[in-house]
Amino acid sequence: MQIIYEYDDVMASQGLENLVKEKLETLEKKYDFVHRADVFLKTENRTNDKEMICDIRLSMPGPRIFASTNADTFQAALAETIKDLEDQLEKRKQKMKHY
Repeated sequence: MQIIYEYDDVMASQGLENLVKEKLETLEKKYDFVHRADVFLKTENRTNDKEMICDIRLSMPGPRIFASTNADTFQAALAETIKDLEDQLEKRKQKMKHY
């Protein structure tokens, strides 16, 4: 799977990229039709404490899947985003026709 990282008001982090790669590879093993992931990591000034945002868009045959979560840390936002994507991928897999 090709993974493209984009940072907005965040310093690039090899540790964070490794964590994202590990989580996405787990998804790829279960859902082999996913071929690309665009990962957006950003911070925003908000009124509440949750300002770390993780957006992930997955490309595959058919429409793309997108999930976004904001949390106190990127690790927590990533975990929730991956969970949301997995739910969407499971629904997509059930609808796919196998020939």
